[in-house]
Amino acid sequence: MAQRRLVVVGTTGAGKSTLAKRLSETLGLNFVELDALYWEPGWRAASVADFRARVVEATAGDDWVVAGNYRQVRDIIWPLADTVVWLDYSLPLLFARLTRRTLRRAITREVLWNGNREDFWPHLKLWSEESLYHWLFKTYRQRRRELPILFSRPECAHLTVIRLASPRGTEDWLARMVATRRPGLP
Repeated sequence: MAQRRLVVVGTTGAGKSTLAKRLSETLGLNFVELDALYWEPGWRAASVADFRARVVEATAGDDWVVAGNYRQVRDIIWPLADTVVWLDYSLPLLFARLTRRTLRRAITREVLWNGNREDFWPHLKLWSEESLYHWLFKTYRQRRRELPILFSRPECAHLTVIRLASPRGTEDWLARMVATRRPGLP
């Protein structure tokens, strides 16, 4: 069966948005980035009501790839999805990827969502909730415990769960997805 509604999950720095964007382009599906729906200008979080309304609107179509883990909207997205792709990479790899990404964004002053830009120095405050490293260390083991339990629940029985443990495995899986696409299907 063709995958038409995919969710890419994983710990910060895994490459959820990058993979989801590639999948959307490869499969001809709409790309939905939860961070873009969540973050307001000045790094203010959207209200839960606004965030949920944006997610409902973004996933109203038949074909999409969602990047993100926000539990506030999981009950909206997962029942609609047919596939969850879990980027379950090692902590050292995630740390290295997060460092490269954060440095690149800080140096290039890349504009992210709603005009926000990432600074590097606040992330060095490992005790701070604003630090992506704090978030990585806080959620890494939690996600590895939590996700298999969530996937085993009856309400998730309809989902195809694809657990990818390495970037090479992810590339191989993506190559298989492209190779097995039937003519006439996006």
